[in-house]
Amino acid sequence: MILSNTDTILSYMISGMKLSHQAQEVFRETLWDYYRAHGRHDLPWRQTEDPYAVMVSELMLQQTQVPRVLPKYHEFLEQFPTVHALAVSDLGVVLRAWQGLGYNRRAKFLWQAARRIVDDCNHFPDTSAGLVALPGIGPNTAGAILAYAFNQPIVFIETNVRTVYIHHFFADRTDISDREILNLVEQTLDRENPREFYWALMDYGTHLKATVGNANKASKHYVKQSRFHGSRRQIRGAVIRELGAQPHTAVSLRTLITDDRLQGVLDDLVREDMVYLRDGKYHL
Repeated sequence: MILSNTDTILSYMISGMKLSHQAQEVFRETLWDYYRAHGRHDLPWRQTEDPYAVMVSELMLQQTQVPRVLPKYHEFLEQFPTVHALAVSDLGVVLRAWQGLGYNRRAKFLWQAARRIVDDCNHFPDTSAGLVALPGIGPNTAGAILAYAFNQPIVFIETNVRTVYIHHFFADRTDISDREILNLVEQTLDRENPREFYWALMDYGTHLKATVGNANKASKHYVKQSRFHGSRRQIRGAVIRELGAQPHTAVSLRTLITDDRLQGVLDDLVREDMVYLRDGKYHL
């Protein structure tokens, strides 16, 4: 059952964004119908309950589309099959393995999180508090790990979750807060099977973006992704790529990356411990 608009669900709502039992059931039925017919059941991170592998997928999928992540996910886990294998590797090796995904800080956060787990934890954290204490893991990423790896009925939000709930419950609204959406996630969450419930949200949200448009623009928290071409992000990526092949002096890098912002980017990368300068050459 795929609803063509939100009228049916909205008619079941009562004041204060409290959904009737019928409205909750209609929404869940819509979600499960789509998932049974069109769910991406073969995604590799859905074939595992290993929290480390799930954490890798969640960091990779932040601001990166599934088709780009798929080959890198396999390659990364082949090179670093366990949290310990990642923790004992050099950051430069991890950054080289990450190339092609962009936002290289995510690789550093993942590496730091692995080291923290190995050094300070007796087991992989299985609480929100334990996960958000790790570098690069916020409440929503922690929620995704808890749902997917441990099947915990935790409430969290991300772009596809926003898409689905805005489409179905806030069709004529703008400036919608995450608090309002989280209230509805809490009411509609399938507590017996949260793992697949969120998978269904991910898939249905992707479908809605492709067919209806980006409902996230109605969110109070929507921020348009900055343009990549010509950005400092592009320069950072180019520096990591070049240093992944071999060390360079500032002079040799300037012959490869002809942008006046290069030195500032290099200084930032050194300050962030992503790159180090030794004997006049920059290294990963």
